[in-house]
Amino acid sequence: MSKMSSRDRVSAALAHREPDKAPMDFGATAVTGIAASVVYQLRQALKLDPPGTPVRVVEPYQMLGEVADDLRATLGIDTAGVARSKNMFGFENADWKAWQLFDGTPVLVPGAFNTEPGESGDILMYPEGDRSAPPSARMPRGGYYFDSIVRQPPINEGKLRVEDNLQEFVPVPLEELEHLRARAKELEPSGLSLVGSVADTGFGDIALVPAPFLKYPRGIRDIEEWYVSTVTRREFVRQVFDRQCDIALSNLEKIRPILGDSIDVLFSTGTDFGTQRGPFISPAAYRDLYQPVHRRVNDWVHEHTTWRTFIHSCGGVEPLIGDFIDAGFDILNPVQCSAEGMDAPHLKKTYGERVTFWGGGVDTQKTLPFGTPAEVREEVKRRVETFAAGGGFVFNAIHNIQSRTPIRNVMAMFEAFDECR
Repeated sequence: MSKMSSRDRVSAALAHREPDKAPMDFGATAVTGIAASVVYQLRQALKLDPPGTPVRVVEPYQMLGEVADDLRATLGIDTAGVARSKNMFGFENADWKAWQLFDGTPVLVPGAFNTEPGESGDILMYPEGDRSAPPSARMPRGGYYFDSIVRQPPINEGKLRVEDNLQEFVPVPLEELEHLRARAKELEPSGLSLVGSVADTGFGDIALVPAPFLKYPRGIRDIEEWYVSTVTRREFVRQVFDRQCDIALSNLEKIRPILGDSIDVLFSTGTDFGTQRGPFISPAAYRDLYQPVHRRVNDWVHEHTTWRTFIHSCGGVEPLIGDFIDAGFDILNPVQCSAEGMDAPHLKKTYGERVTFWGGGVDTQKTLPFGTPAEVREEVKRRVETFAAGGGFVFNAIHNIQSRTPIRNVMAMFEAFDECR
C-alpha cells in the first residue's frame, strides 16, 4: 500500500478501512492532550528545545501543553484541532507571559491567567480574567490543574427559569466565525486531519455546568444539584437541552459554510456517563433525556456535512455503546478499557464495525504512570493489535496524559506505537 497523507489515513480509519498504518491523535482536543509538564519533558527528550525553553499552556483548566508542529511531525501525529477562540475561563490564549508550574516547569500562560498565589498558596482563576468577579476555579498549592468553584445561587423552585441555564448558549458572533475560518485556513496545507471543537453541543457536560467562564452564572450550577435535577427536575432539564440544541443547530448552520470540508471530525460532546464500575445512568434514562438531542445534532451533521461525530464518555459505558451508535455517533473516546465491561477484544468484536475507537491505546491511570516501560510497550502493542484490524481505530491514550507521568514511559508508548502501527 502506498503511503497516505495524515488526512487520508484518518479518513480510511473512520470509514472502517485499514490505512497504510494506524493513525494517531495527541493534542487535537481537550480530552486527547498531554499535560504541559510532560510536553516540556518530551520536547527535551527529543532535543527539540534548549533546556529551560517554556511550553505554552493551551488549555489552562487542565493545564495541557501545546502539541506544536515540530513535535507533531517528530512523533508522526496525524491530527490537529480547530477550536473556539476562548478557553474554559472565558479569555483568549493570547498575550503570552512567562510562569512556572508548581513542579518548576517553565511555561507560557495567557495574559489574563492569574499567576499570583493567595495567602494559602492556591491559585485562583477568574472568569474572563476579571478579578472584580468572584473566582471560578482553584488550583491547590502544589496542584496540577484547576477545580471549578461552585457558585450556585439559591434555588427558588417557583422562579427557576430555563433561560438561566442558557446564559452561555448564544448566537456565534461574527468575529468567532472569522477566527474559525483563519484557523482552518492555517492548518489546511498541513495535510493533517482536523478535529473541530466548535459547537456548544455538550448537553449536561459536568465540566461546563459550573460555567467557570461566566462571571455570574445563574440557574442550576452546583454539580450535585445538577445530577439530582436530571431525576427530580427532568422536565426542566429536558427543556434546557431542547433550547440549547436549538441554539447549537442555529450556530452550526453558520459554522458549516465557514469550515466546509476543512474538518473531518466534530467534537460533539464530552458528557461522561460512566464510572469505574459501569454507567451511572440507565440506558432507559439515556434514551429518554440525552439521546433525542444527540440524535438531532448527529442527524443534522450527517445530512449537511461530511463530518464524523465524536462522543467522549469516560468509564464503563459498554451498556450504552449501542445507544450511542443509535444516536448517530461515529466515534467513541476515550475507550477506558480498565473500567467494568470495557474489555478491548469484546468492544472490537461487538461494536468495531459500527463505531471508531479513538483512544484505548494505553491506560493513563495505572500502566502509563506507574508501570515499567516494558509493560507500557506490551499494552500498546496488544491494544493496537486488537483495535486496528479492519480500520475503525485512531490511537490515543485513555484520556489526557497526566502530570508526573515518567518520561521514559511516554517515550516507550510512542516508540512501541511506531513499531507496530
